[in-house]
Amino acid sequence: MELAIETSALVKVFGTTRAVDGIDLAVPAGTVYGVLGPNGAGKTTAVRMLATLTRPDGGEARVFGHDVVHEADAVRGRVSLTGQFASVDEDLTGTENLVLLGRLLGHRKPAARERAAQLLEAFGLTDAAGRQVKNYSGGMRRRIDIAASIIRTPDMLFLDEPTTGLDPRSRNQVWEIVRIIVAQGTTVLLTTQYLDEADHLAARIAVIDHGKVIAEGTPGELKSSVGAGAVHLRLRDAGQREEAERVLARTLGAVVQSGADPLAVTARISGESSDLAAAEQASRALAELAHAGVTVDDFSLGQPSLDEVFLALTEHSTAKEVPA
Repeated sequence: MELAIETSALVKVFGTTRAVDGIDLAVPAGTVYGVLGPNGAGKTTAVRMLATLTRPDGGEARVFGHDVVHEADAVRGRVSLTGQFASVDEDLTGTENLVLLGRLLGHRKPAARERAAQLLEAFGLTDAAGRQVKNYSGGMRRRIDIAASIIRTPDMLFLDEPTTGLDPRSRNQVWEIVRIIVAQGTTVLLTTQYLDEADHLAARIAVIDHGKVIAEGTPGELKSSVGAGAVHLRLRDAGQREEAERVLARTLGAVVQSGADPLAVTARISGESSDLAAAEQASRALAELAHAGVTVDDFSLGQPSLDEVFLALTEHSTAKEVPA
């Protein structure tokens, strides 16, 4: 399998902070590879090193076999980067931005205008082509920014949190664009804080926290690593929640989670259990709840979500202490 990216013990230090602390990655070509982590995890710093914008302080990184330090020009010839903030000129129209970039990349003016028109149509921006970008919506700005990144189709496209702040419809539009780009042969490395985004798009995911890769695999493998399943209950009586939690903890030997909804209870089944064993444990738990007099209105067993995976891996609490 051809690798688009290979890193070994990649390090970047800012003062006393190791923003990237020994990252190893192997990104297959022709796929979407997700890099998932909270703010400050080191995602953007890693992307900047891979895109040759920042020099590593240790380790090695290769993009399509080219060293990012010693063969930086060769790397730049094969990659493109869409950062967290729009890089197009807001005072120019959509067409003017794309034509300008096409000319800078060596296209003659007719070819640059033709390519701009193709991309504006493909990204659903033809009607806005003559408007200044500063008058675009957030979703339109992200689309024109991605379009600008593929004036010349790259072998590798880095998308650094491309949907931050977008509404659900705009996010779905960006996701569809990503799928089309990959179907045409481009490898995409996608950094995101949105677990559902990684789940929908990425063939493999690296979870990064404090500059380190703490887990890597397919979405299914990551979910299986923290549990064979998750039992979700909806109770009839909120007063029975504590009893339901005790029964589930005893029967399943599982971590029980209670959210803001007083009628909802979730328990994660051990990752050592097979799918069949998890189903048997869930059935036994339901019987024990009935025996304890706990009335359950809704019951389901499914794979843990990537949210549960991330919380389990990083041991982050969703609860925040409020300063006095």
